[in-house]
Order: sequence, then C-alpha cells, then structure tokens
Amino acid sequence: MSGFIKLSSGTTKEYWEIPILFQDEHLLALDKPSRLLSSPDRYDPQRPNLTRLLQDAIRRGVPWVREQGITYLANAHRLDFETSGVILLAKDKPTLVALANLFGSEKPLKTYLALVHGRPAQGEFEVESKLGFHPTKVGQVRVDPKRGKKARTHFEVMEEFRGYTLLQCRPATGRTHQIRVHLQSVQLPLVGDSLYGGRPLLLSNLKTNYHLKEGAEEKPLMQRAALHAAALCLVHPVHGNSLTVSAPWPKDLLVAVKYLRRYAGQQGTSTGARAGARDEPR
Repeated sequence: MSGFIKLSSGTTKEYWEIPILFQDEHLLALDKPSRLLSSPDRYDPQRPNLTRLLQDAIRRGVPWVREQGITYLANAHRLDFETSGVILLAKDKPTLVALANLFGSEKPLKTYLALVHGRPAQGEFEVESKLGFHPTKVGQVRVDPKRGKKARTHFEVMEEFRGYTLLQCRPATGRTHQIRVHLQSVQLPLVGDSLYGGRPLLLSNLKTNYHLKEGAEEKPLMQRAALHAAALCLVHPVHGNSLTVSAPWPKDLLVAVKYLRRYAGQQGTSTGARAGARDEPR
C-alpha cells in the first residue's frame, strides 16, 4: 500500500514523512524511520516518540487523520530507537487487546536484517539465553541466566563478506534489545551498535588507497546500529486471515551492502538472501 503520514515535533523542529506499508479498518503498519522512538522514553519522557506524535496528530485533526477518519492509534509492539522497519498499530482498543494477546503468545513471526562484525561458524544457528536489565548500567540489557527472562532467537546467514556478515534474525520472544544482546553474546555484535560492542562501518576500512579531503571528517556508512525490521507475519486479529507486512531495505543498509560487495568480496549467499532480491543494492 502506498501513501505517507506526516508528523512533526514543535519542540525539536524535526519532521517525518513515514511510509504506510499496510492499512485496513483495524490496522495501520508503518515503516518506522531510524532514530525515532516508538514509545515514550522511561528515562526522558519529553523526547519525540511515535506514540505521542500520532496522538498529537489525532488531537489536532491534521489532514491525513481527517481524510482517513482515524480517531485512535496505539502501537502493539516496539522497535528500538535506531531500528528501522515494520511497526504495527491498532486503530481501536479491542484490536489493540487482541494484538497484545497475539504478541504475548509469541505467535507473530518477526524477521529482521542485521549487519554484524565477524562470521558465524554455521549458516544457521540459534541463541537461547535469558536476558535481564543490567543492575548498574541504565538502559542496558545483559545475559542473566539466574534472574533473566527466557529469550530465543534464530539466525540465518544471508551473505558473507571479509570481516562482516548479513544475517536474517527471527526472535521467538520479544525481550528488550534481544537480538542485539544475543549477537553480542556470540561475538557477532551489530555494526554501529556501540552499546553492545559494535564499531562503525567506515569506507576507509574497506577501500584500498582511500583518500579523504583535507579537513574533512569521515562519516560511517551507517550512522546507527545496523538492524532493520524487514517483515512481520501474523494472523489478522479481527478477520483471522494470514497477514504479512514487509518493509523495503533502508537506504543506509543498501549503501553499506553495496560497498561491502564491492570492496569486501562476496563470499557466499544462502537461499534466504534471494527472497528479498528486488530490495537489494545493484
């Protein structure tokens, strides 16, 4: 489904034009941009977030709200601040309750793309480690076998490069920072994820004889943690039919993979990579 919703923050003067991925009378799926909170920050409630921006748009009756007759929107799950991709919202409270039950039962299938440092030993692997919030580092999660909550993630190699791997990730549970911490725990940190050991992806580290203009500062190919919510599959909470919502690769991931292929060599590709071939860089 085409179309956009337009949101703005008067406080920070930021503006977002967010693509609509799916919409019917009960659901709205958006392609959340990176560096936008999906829900209020427990440590800084004043930061712009998708939930509050949507509520403000409904309260003010902006054009797209009036045109679509929207009176209620609430997100059924969360994405991290730097994570882009599919986020699902309910257009009424009964649908929100039904979605909460679905996500609580671990039935929806989420698929993420992750660009990581290193190379796994196998083409497919699973991490099952209990997770809990760090006792002294605010906002950070760690593997906690004694007090943590169960968490399981399936990983599959999509493409390998020298020093980097593109993974498909399917979390079976929905713990905070689950994919990021599970990857850190097996020494495959996300590119750009400084909180969990990831380093920036720099073209100067890939390209031989790289030259930067005098006085210029090199910017990473991805200026965030390299994680994208690519697809969400679930049973429609009202109609009961199977529903799959997909988000195209974001521009920064397309650029990163393009340069990795050019300068870090394509080592091999699993069958899973071809499923999203139309969205891959050329």
